[in-house]
Amino acid sequence: MRKMTQSEKIYKIVSLIPEGKVTTYGNLARLTGIRSPRLVGRFLHKNPDPEKIPCHRVVNIKGQIAVGYAFGGAQEQAERLQAEGVEVGDNKVNLRKYLWEM
Repeated sequence: MRKMTQSEKIYKIVSLIPEGKVTTYGNLARLTGIRSPRLVGRFLHKNPDPEKIPCHRVVNIKGQIAVGYAFGGAQEQAERLQAEGVEVGDNKVNLRKYLWEM
C-alpha cells in the first residue's frame, strides 16, 4: 500500500473539520508529523479542492484568520466562517469556543 504524502494527510484531516469549527496550523502540523506550521500553510495555499477540503477552517495559534487566504483573501475566509456560524471579530476567532481537535 502506498504511503500518504504530507499534503494528503493534511487534506484528509482538514476535510474532517466540522462546519462551525476551526483548527490551527500548529494542530495540523502535530497531527501529521510536520515540523513547521508554516509548511502546513503552504500546503493549504495549494489546496486542490477548496470545496471538499475546507481550508478556510484553519487559523493561526491566536485564532487569527489568514491575511493571505489563497481563495479570496481574509475577507472571504471570514465570510465563509461566519456563514457557518463562527463569530469573527477583528479578523480573529475565539478558539475556546470554536476550536476542533482530533
